[in-house]
Amino acid sequence: MSTLTEGTGRSEETGRPEPLVERAETASGYRAGRTLPLRVELLRQLKRRRTLVMFAILAVLPFVLVVAFAIGGEPDSGGGERITLLDTATQSAANFAAVNLFVSAGFLLVIPVALFCGDTVASEAGWSSLRYLLAAPVPRARLLWSKLVVGLGLSLAAMIVLPLVALAVGLAAYGWGPLQLPTGGAVDAGTAAQRLVVVVGFIFVSQLVTAGLAFWLSTKTDAPLGAVGGAVGLTIVGNVLDQVTALGDWRHFLPAHWNYAWADAVQPNPEWSSMIQGCAISVTYALVLFALAFRGFARKDIVS
Repeated sequence: MSTLTEGTGRSEETGRPEPLVERAETASGYRAGRTLPLRVELLRQLKRRRTLVMFAILAVLPFVLVVAFAIGGEPDSGGGERITLLDTATQSAANFAAVNLFVSAGFLLVIPVALFCGDTVASEAGWSSLRYLLAAPVPRARLLWSKLVVGLGLSLAAMIVLPLVALAVGLAAYGWGPLQLPTGGAVDAGTAAQRLVVVVGFIFVSQLVTAGLAFWLSTKTDAPLGAVGGAVGLTIVGNVLDQVTALGDWRHFLPAHWNYAWADAVQPNPEWSSMIQGCAISVTYALVLFALAFRGFARKDIVS
């Protein structure tokens, strides 16, 4: 068996260079699992300006809609057109919160997910601090895990802030009451609040695909804007493809096809089958993308 001469990296038998064996010794007290704690990464991300701006935009949206309804009058679909959830926006606080989710789920809520998950590893590389984090030493898997958990946590927080602010604004503007359905009937306020929690959960799961895309791209580039923009762009492409009816049943494999399946939850008798299918599709895509991110980053040559 060939051995390595100390400090040379050459085989004594062949004289050819061989990779040095990493020493087993570690610093006293070092624990890989304790490096880059979640609370440290969370505080770092919360202090960033883009985080504060994103939450501010989501918090302002309900106020903008209230002003729009006050200036433009009651939402109205017009003569002979199909009545939608938007037409019931001013009926109660529950309706107003549901409408805020309705108008933002397709695009606006995609942005914080792409931002918080795509501007993680890429931003460290852009600042040339990634190699110093790994030299701390923070294991690569630990670094990715910490950043992914914080990114998903901030994404979920963004989705919770919007309906909470909308409920508060709607309560002040339109009062508390049952959720009025555009098809007729109503869901009492307590049940409606529970259903809205389910809706937020479903929207979060459906956006895991965008999170996976952003996170994977973040491990591939040193440009945060590229990762964020790429994830948003691919999500838009998915939405466009879902509008191509010629694809037929193939659209069922697109995560975008199930974006508004949560509407089945805000019915007197909720239907869960579409939401279950949407969750299954989203989680499958997300797991593949997260696995690609971890696998690729583990083998990547970090130079920034």
